Amino acid sequence: MKALNLFRHSLHSKNKKGKENSLHSSGSLSDKIGETDSEIIKDKKEINSNNCAGNNSESSCLQKMESQNKNKFLNDILTKDYQDVVDENLETKFNNNEELIRDAETQKMIEEYYCVECEDQPATLYCEQCLDNYCEVCFKNQHRKGKLRQKHQTKEIKPNEKIIENAVLNENTINQIKSEPNIDLSEINFDVSKSIFSNNDIQEVGEWYVERTKYIPLRLTYEERKYLRLLEATLNVSEYTDKIDIIVYSNRAKRIVNQIKEFCSILSGLVLSANYREGQRLFQNKSFEDNEKFFQDIFEIGRRYKITTPEKMPDYGKLIYLLQDSQIEEIKDMLGFNCCIPLKTVYNFLENRKNGIKLLQDNIIAVATQEILPTNKTRNQIQKEIKIKENAIEHLAKKYANPELSKDDIKRCLYSIGDNHAYLRANKDPCTKMIDYLKKYFKPDKYEPNYSLAIQMGRNTSRLTHNHEKQYNYVLQSLTLWKEIAHEMYKLWTLAEEDLLSGDNIYRLRDTGQGLNRVQNAPRVSRTMQSILYKAQCDIGSWVGSSVIHLGDHNVPNAFMFIDKYTQVSSILNPICICLDHIDELCNDEGISSYIDREFGGLETLKKTILADFFKYAFNGSGADNFFDAGSCIDGRLTSAWHWCSQIEKKSFFPIFLLTGFVGFNGTI
Repeated sequence: MKALNLFRHSLHSKNKKGKENSLHSSGSLSDKIGETDSEIIKDKKEINSNNCAGNNSESSCLQKMESQNKNKFLNDILTKDYQDVVDENLETKFNNNEELIRDAETQKMIEEYYCVECEDQPATLYCEQCLDNYCEVCFKNQHRKGKLRQKHQTKEIKPNEKIIENAVLNENTINQIKSEPNIDLSEINFDVSKSIFSNNDIQEVGEWYVERTKYIPLRLTYEERKYLRLLEATLNVSEYTDKIDIIVYSNRAKRIVNQIKEFCSILSGLVLSANYREGQRLFQNKSFEDNEKFFQDIFEIGRRYKITTPEKMPDYGKLIYLLQDSQIEEIKDMLGFNCCIPLKTVYNFLENRKNGIKLLQDNIIAVATQEILPTNKTRNQIQKEIKIKENAIEHLAKKYANPELSKDDIKRCLYSIGDNHAYLRANKDPCTKMIDYLKKYFKPDKYEPNYSLAIQMGRNTSRLTHNHEKQYNYVLQSLTLWKEIAHEMYKLWTLAEEDLLSGDNIYRLRDTGQGLNRVQNAPRVSRTMQSILYKAQCDIGSWVGSSVIHLGDHNVPNAFMFIDKYTQVSSILNPICICLDHIDELCNDEGISSYIDREFGGLETLKKTILADFFKYAFNGSGADNFFDAGSCIDGRLTSAWHWCSQIEKKSFFPIFLLTGFVGFNGTI
């Protein structure tokens, strides 16, 4: 009754003094609203309690009258002034990101079809006791404790059509794509394949692709990239090699098994945190042996990714050494499962599928996988080439699609082959450019004053003595060999992993002068390198220097070190090519142009100075303590080039490198 009297008094005050005086005498509008709301909540509770008791009809009637009068009062005070106050509060909250403002339709959809707890995941379960919709994760989180809660019954909720529609392309967009002009296949120039194949490769396009795709890894799918990120995170925190490749007197096999299981445990935890449902399905009440296929697949994803992008995944060494240890018979028996499976390549994927090999033998595949370069082309030319390539891909996808081989599978294989061509351009083309520079600015039978390539042992760190002609041929041989190695790098990498992961090929932990390293023979890589060397010797016609290939000794301990060395060739040559390509642009500035003329005698003279210094001192046998470790051997040529890179700051032309954007020989530019 006290609340009712206060309520009547406020009404009497409002009617007597009017709207403006009422605001001043009764306090602020927000205070009145807050007081009224609290009274309504109190009355609602009292009404509910009285209904439950069912023994006080008079008080129940009074409570209903109070509620009705208060509702009338609320309707009276919901005037324009009140609405202005509400709008101000909402605007303040919106600006401060305090609360998300939703329209009625959106709010209704969230309440009916989304999880009541997180509000960002579609509801999949309806709790019959809680009367709420939950996603699977929130339901288990809310019902994980309490005996009664754990017994709550649920019903599955079908996904709402509006939610599904959000993931579908708009019909107008699809029609716009379909309405683009088509280009007849007769416009395709199949001579583009000549820029992809080397002269001594198989001449027929189909046979070349069949052989080539045996070593081209499949491009990663979207789902595989999710697991790749988890694998990289695990490798980043793992200390596997720090705890295994050390000299201690404890049981090495037990340490290896414990570290592999710890690695798998970290990986399992990350998978569970990234995808609760998938993680629960994989690891609930299961051992490592039960998830053998999962670990094999995720390790294979990391290996496949590293081959296609050598500059990424710096912790690949940990992964390959872990897998190398897991292939030892003793370790494999103690683990109870095998960590390795063969790499998934384009050829393996298509081999057992209908029309798979026919796809590789189709001549149009050369156009569907070519890389489109913008150099010296107009925008219209580039767009036309892009359209021709897209039409070629669509043509092949429609022609060879069947129940065993979908259009998406065909496109994935074509894109994987295209990735290989992009790799060749990035790693093989710098060698070709440097060969062109050598032939353009220097001749084997004559030389200009101050631009002789002759070197002498003992001068400027040289370990070799060559006259101009001999050094010219020596440089040409080295660049040609590097180009051939880059061309076959996918094959070499695949064979290197086979050597490393062979259980019969045991390694030895030795101090090679650069710390403890795993020294292991690499017969597959060695045989392939011998054939590549023979091919390069046939192309040149003669050979200067040693043809010894260091592999499995203290210079190159194992196949992984060999691959790691030769993937750095593009990191050495690319910055030099970029500098030479951009020197002409520097002359547009008068100050820089006068500096080049004053210090180097002109633009062409500067280019010859840079090239002469590189061709002389990057191929002089330096970079080691003795002739056997450096010198003119196959591995020593690359060692000398790295030594030249370490001395770049001392060169007179180093400022020119900086002006063209040079930052280092670490693959950044």
